[in-house]
Amino acid sequence: MSRTDRLVLGTRRSPLAMAQAREAAARLSAALGWEPDRVELAPTETTGDLIRDRPLSEAGGKGLFTKELDEALLSGRTDFAVHSAKDLPTALPPGLAVAGCLPREDVRDVLVSPLADSVAGLPHGTVVGTASLRRGAIMLRTRPDLQVVNFRGSVETRLAKLGRGEVGATILALAGLKRLGLAEKGTAILSIDEMLPAVGQGAIAIVTRAEDRRVRDAIDLVDHRETHQALAAERAFLAVLDGSCRTPIAGHATIRDGTLSFRGLVVAPDGSLAVEVAGHGPVADAERIGREAGQDLRARLPGGVLAA
Repeated sequence: MSRTDRLVLGTRRSPLAMAQAREAAARLSAALGWEPDRVELAPTETTGDLIRDRPLSEAGGKGLFTKELDEALLSGRTDFAVHSAKDLPTALPPGLAVAGCLPREDVRDVLVSPLADSVAGLPHGTVVGTASLRRGAIMLRTRPDLQVVNFRGSVETRLAKLGRGEVGATILALAGLKRLGLAEKGTAILSIDEMLPAVGQGAIAIVTRAEDRRVRDAIDLVDHRETHQALAAERAFLAVLDGSCRTPIAGHATIRDGTLSFRGLVVAPDGSLAVEVAGHGPVADAERIGREAGQDLRARLPGGVLAA
C-alpha cells in the first residue's frame, strides 16, 4: 500500500497515548470511509518517557514529550501526530501546526487517595505525589501543611506507587482515567473552582506539517471546532506568559452560544501567591481573548513570579 493510500500516525507508546491514537485513527478512518488498517500507528518512546528520575522542569520541559514525534513528522516518516494538548510546548517547531482537535473530555482533575474523600479531609502533612507544578501549587495554596513530592510515570505506574504507600494521595486528570477505563479509581472529582485545569487539559490535539494540504484536509473532517477554538484561546494565553514547566499556570476556555469565556491563573510554586484573570467575547476572537487575558495577568504579577 503506497503512502498516498494510507496515513501514518505518530504517537507515544504509553497506554494513554495509544488509547488516544486509536481513537483518532478510528474517527479518521470512519470519516474517510477507509478500512481501519489504512491509518497506521507508529509508536515512539520519547525523551520525556525515558526521564523518570527528576521533574521535567529540570530536564527541558514539556517539549520532551513531543520532540521525537516532531522529528518524525518533519522528516516525512509520519503524516500526523496525536498528543494530549496539555503536553504541547508553548510554541511548536517551525513547519508544524495544530491542525485539529478531537471532542474534549472532562477537563477536571481527580483526587486519588485511600486516606480521605476530599482535599480538606487529608490528614495533616499528607505526602501528595504529582509531576504537575500547577496541581502541587494549587494544593499548597489550599493546604500549606501538605508535602508535595515529584511523582513521575504513566497513570498506571502512579496508581501502583500510591497502592504501595509511596505517597498518601495523588491528583490525576479525569480525562486520562476515563480514556483508560479507570475512572472508578478516582476518590473525588475536583471542581474547576478547586483546581483550574491546565491549558489543553482533556483535549487531544492533532499536529501536522503546516503546508501538507492533503493531510490537513483529512484532519478537517474530524476537527471538533469548539475544542479547537477553546484550545486556541488557552494557548494564546500561555504564549503571552511564555509559560514553562517551571511556572504553575492554569487556563481554561468554554464556549456557549457563540461566546467564549476564559479563566486563567498563575500560582507561586509554594502556593503563597495566586493571581487570576478572566475574559470573554465572540468565539471568532478566541486568540485575542486569550492573548489579552495573558497580557492583563502578566501586568499584575509581581516581578520574579514567572520563571525564566
